[in-house]
Amino acid sequence: MKQAFSIIVAAGVALLAALSLGCALAQADPLPSWTDGTAKAAIVDFVARATTPGSADHVAPAERVAVFDNDGTLWAEKPVYFQFMFAIDRVRALAAQNPEWKVKQPFKAAIEGDVDTLAASGEKGLVELIMATHTGVTTEAFGETVADWIAAARHPRFERPYTELAYRPMLELLALLRANGFKTYIVSGGGIEFMRVWTDRVYGVPPEQVIGSSIVTRFDVENGKPVLVREDKIDFVDDKAGKPVGIHKFIGRRPIFAFGNSDGDLQMLQWTAAGDGPRFMGLVHHTDAEREWAYDRDSAVGRLDKALDEARAKGWTVIDMKRDWKRVFAFEPQ
Repeated sequence: MKQAFSIIVAAGVALLAALSLGCALAQADPLPSWTDGTAKAAIVDFVARATTPGSADHVAPAERVAVFDNDGTLWAEKPVYFQFMFAIDRVRALAAQNPEWKVKQPFKAAIEGDVDTLAASGEKGLVELIMATHTGVTTEAFGETVADWIAAARHPRFERPYTELAYRPMLELLALLRANGFKTYIVSGGGIEFMRVWTDRVYGVPPEQVIGSSIVTRFDVENGKPVLVREDKIDFVDDKAGKPVGIHKFIGRRPIFAFGNSDGDLQMLQWTAAGDGPRFMGLVHHTDAEREWAYDRDSAVGRLDKALDEARAKGWTVIDMKRDWKRVFAFEPQ
């Protein structure tokens, strides 16, 4: 009888411990910078369904692939893409060696800090600056230049390092997904070697899980040392229709979770949505002019037009930054 009583007591203690743990987990908020609402609920619900054994929507860990655009999705992108700002600074640093840039666009605008003209030059202008400032050096030398710039450069509006312009709610989302067995990738139109320098430190995304636009590199030997040299030729543009191609080429699995913020991400979201089983497609809609910026259909940077219409028509999750995020950046007061 005494032994039976001990077993009952032990079972009761175990049950109470399990209940306490369950309550603690239920009370813990995995997305504290998100406002309670339909968007947050949709994310939490999807992760729960996809990772609960026995659920009709359970997804095997190997298939839990999540992809994220970078500019405007994981960090800010105004007044122009941050790699554009890096290129501007490189133009200024190299201007003395290239006096013709003082009268030639978009180099003239870069030297003068004419951001409006640079933004209007669009992808073509960015490519011109990149070809002139990102090539003719080894991959190691380029990485060191990026690292030095990331450490020293400051955003013109917030006067903080560009890496502090990462969105706090999206950092929480990346952490939530990884804690639940998802592998998180960046799929961006930005330069792959520009991003790989800092994404692990800022986002927890290692270099091998970064997909981006690239230029041709060649193997060479300099002073007896094997090196890779960056040439002035485009290799791959990871934007628009290029994003699903890059995902297939470098990941080899169709994502089940995808987040973007612009028409440049539409095909990535469509490719994700077209798969079988549970799917999550999300868009960050920039609606907060006070804490960040408000823009969509008419913006030269991060235009959100066709993707917004399709998201609303197909029931994808659209994050209203002003409404759905309690904090945008970590440096905001709580």
